[in-house]
Parts: sequence; structure tokens; C-alpha cells
Amino acid sequence: MLDNLLYFDKQFFIFVNNGLSNPFFDFICPLIRKQEIWYPLYALVAFLFIRKFEIESWKIFLAAGIMILCTDQFSANLVKSTFTRIRPCAEHGLTGVVRHLVPSCNGFSFISAHATNHFALALFIPYFLQELKFLLPVFIFWAFTIAFSQVYVGVHYPLDVIVGGLVGCLFGVAFSRYVNKYLTQKT
Repeated sequence: MLDNLLYFDKQFFIFVNNGLSNPFFDFICPLIRKQEIWYPLYALVAFLFIRKFEIESWKIFLAAGIMILCTDQFSANLVKSTFTRIRPCAEHGLTGVVRHLVPSCNGFSFISAHATNHFALALFIPYFLQELKFLLPVFIFWAFTIAFSQVYVGVHYPLDVIVGGLVGCLFGVAFSRYVNKYLTQKT
């Protein structure tokens, strides 16, 4: 069963990495995965939090920082060092098949820290800005595009970003509920 899942994962990777290749994705996907591209979005979110929570917003920023530290350490250190899955760009069986569009191919593949971190934020941020109901689908789409880009540029298999995204969602829900329960309530 695991062999079938990994075979399907590899075939789906080849479809995304090769089958969907086009000049637009070749240009945009390497950019999307860079955090500095998202600084304006982070600044807008910070502004919205400060406007809504005023002086108490520091608690949410602190919790978000701790959440990202946890998701990053969980995915990048604990899970990756446990499973030691080779990245597709370093997989000898995919030599000549992988379109590797970014300069590095270091570390292990499973699970994607990019997907874990961004899906955690995608659920965490809208939880506190519920009056802006359109934000949840926007942030889910944002996290999805980053996860998709990880596969498209050749550094992750689809299963890496799917499981990373699901783990990130769990972290995002857990942290947002904790923050809401203990840190944002007035005494």
C-alpha cells in the first residue's frame, strides 16, 4: 500500500513539475515561495491586528511567532529527520525528469515546512479577523499557491505539501483557539 501511495505521489509530482510547465509558472512559482514577496501582506495583517486589538495585538504577534517556530521545528527537524525522504530534485531515479527551478536542493523532503508554516498562518490569521469573512479563502489560496509552487519548482512531492498543509491547519486551529481563550479575553 505504501509503495502504491509513493508511486502515485511520484507520478503526480511529474505531472505538476513537467505536465503543467509553462513560462508563466516558470516565472511566478520561484517568486511565490520567497518570503520577502509576502512582506506587504504581512504588513497589512499587522496593521489590521493593531487596528482591531490595539495594545493587546502584541499577544497575537507573539503567539503567531511561537506558532511558526513550533511548526517550523516540527516539520523541518522532527518529521524530516524521522522520515529522511530525499527531495525530488535530488532523487537519482528522477535525474533528467525533474525541472529544478530554484538554486538549492538541500535537506529532506517530507514534510514541507513551507506548507506547514503557511497553512498554520492561513487558519490563524482569519480566526482573529472574522469580520472580514473573505479572508479565510484568500489565505487558504495563498497557502495553496505556496505549497503548489514547492512541487512545481521541484523541491517537494505532492504528499509532502499535502501532509504539511494538514499539519499546519492543526497547528493554526490549536494556536488560534488557545490565543482566543487565554490571551485576548479581557478580565
